[in-house]
Order: sequence, then structure tokens, then C-alpha cells
Amino acid sequence: MGLPALNMLICNGKVFLLALILCYLQFGVSEGQLKVGFYSQTCPNVESIVKTIVRDATLTNPRMAPMLLRLHFHDCFVEGCDGSILIDNVEDPEKRAFGHQGLGGFAEIENAKAKLEAECPGVVSCADIVALAARDAIVLSGGLSYQVETGRRDGRVSSESLAADMPDVNDPIQTLKSKFMNKGLSEKELVLLTGAHTIGTTACFFMSKRLYNFTGINDADPEINPDFLPSLRTQCLINGNVNIRIPLDALSNEKFDDQSLRNIKNGTAVLASDARLYDDSITKQVIDSYVGFLRPVSGPLFVQDFPMAMVKMGRIGVKTGLEGEIRRICSSFN
Repeated sequence: MGLPALNMLICNGKVFLLALILCYLQFGVSEGQLKVGFYSQTCPNVESIVKTIVRDATLTNPRMAPMLLRLHFHDCFVEGCDGSILIDNVEDPEKRAFGHQGLGGFAEIENAKAKLEAECPGVVSCADIVALAARDAIVLSGGLSYQVETGRRDGRVSSESLAADMPDVNDPIQTLKSKFMNKGLSEKELVLLTGAHTIGTTACFFMSKRLYNFTGINDADPEINPDFLPSLRTQCLINGNVNIRIPLDALSNEKFDDQSLRNIKNGTAVLASDARLYDDSITKQVIDSYVGFLRPVSGPLFVQDFPMAMVKMGRIGVKTGLEGEIRRICSSFN
């Protein structure tokens, strides 16, 4: 073979190899995206299995639905939606961070994982189980169903130190907005996701500053409706039991509706961070668009827009394709 022919063969080979690499990368990207029905061929019963676990757990424990919803939020806000909140076999796991106090639903996620491992081992990620369980919890509480994108992989990092930027109940509005925007979420999505506080409870531990020492002079948050303040103080006594739990929405605590936004507007929000949404012109306008007096008859409905915020939150920092792993046990790295 002459030198020109050999050079041409090498050149063509490089072009072919480059084409193969580009094709592989394109295939890898397309396969690495979240999508509805990701497990339709590999584990077709995944959604029904998770749904059954969530339903049974909720029937046993009325607090389970809000706990599973909160678990998904807390997972996504640290290292992305990768199941890192579930890990407990490292020295300082993420779940021990101050902002994660009171989380629950871990056993239910592990139960679902065990059943899925028995049916389709090594296929379904713990991160996807958390996302599916949150949707089912919303539906069981009367919220609208929505399609959950799946295909997440489980992360290999879980550290208490990484949870420092979790939204906090005492954050001012600008800090809350910044923390959400850092995750790619808008002011509207901040309002919508906060609206999830229409179900669930909180501990008096998170109320002491707001009720008794808001500015450091033994005072209460002035945004609390004066008619509502005595009720809160009766439930969370000064120097009382900080583990007592009170409903986030006393009017419809087990029903997924827009009442939490109405509470913010009326000064009867329980958490300080919820009340702060009425301190900002943009988030106030969003709230009023859902529950304000001038809301158009055909205006937006919170229960219809909430699922879109959940889907977007579920995309935060996801690991797909060859990233991460599929854990055998949700609480432990492989």
C-alpha cells in the first residue's frame, strides 16, 4: 500500500472514530435524560408498588403524606434529587443537618426499595422512589396527580456540611429567594412549593423565636394576626415542650388545597418563613394571583400549578446515565 493510500485510510479511520464518539455521546445524552416511563420495560410495576406502600403507610400514620412530600424537597435541595438524604452509613450524613430535623418516611422508602429489589433487582433508584412517593402522598391528600419523570441515579455523597444552604424557618425573604434561585427556581415556584405547607405539622422548636423573641426584645413577629397569636402561644408555651407538634394549617391540615396561601395573606401562617412571602412585592403578587380579592374568575389555581413546580424541582442536580449508582439499600452506598 502506498503512503498516500495509507494516509487516506488513517484519516478516514479518524473521521469514523470521531463519528462513533459523537454518536455515542449523543446516545448517552438522550439516554441520560429524565423521562416519564423510564422503567416501562425494565420494571413496569414500579409506580404501583410505590403507590401501595405510600397508601398503606398513610392509612397507618396520617402524618406520613406530608413527611414523604417534605423528604423529596429536602433531598433535592442538597446535592440535587439523588437520594443523599437517605444515607446513614457515613460518619456525618446529610440527614443529621439542623435543617433536616423532624424528617420522616425513611422506613417507607426502604420498604418500597426492598419490594422493588425483589421484583427487578438493581434497576430502580432510591431517588426515583422518593420522587414517586411524594407525588402519591400529594394525591392521597387530595391534590392533583401528575406524571413523574424518572431515570435518576443515586448519589455517592452525603455530608452534613453540604446542607448549610437549606431554607430555614427564620430566613428573611431575600435569603429565601436567593436560595431558591440558586436551585433554578423562580419566585413563583418559591410560593408554590411553600404552599405545600397546607398539609403537615411543625414542632414548637421552630416557633420559639417567632412567638417570644422575634427581634431580641421578648416580642412576637408583628406579621402574626393579633387574633391568631394567643392560639399559637397556647399551643407552644414559652419554655414549654419544644417537641409538641402543631398543624401548619389548622383549617384543612389533611387536605391539599390553597389554604396555606390564604393563611399567609391573612396573617395566620404558622411558620415565619411562610409569612415572609408577603413581605416581598413579587411573592406577594404571586400569592394574590391565587387567593387575592382581585383574582380573575379564570385566574390560576394553586392545585393545578403546584405539580409543575414539583416536576421542575425534581430536576435539580439529577444524576443520570453513568453518573452515581443504583443502591441496593437506600440507606447505604453500594
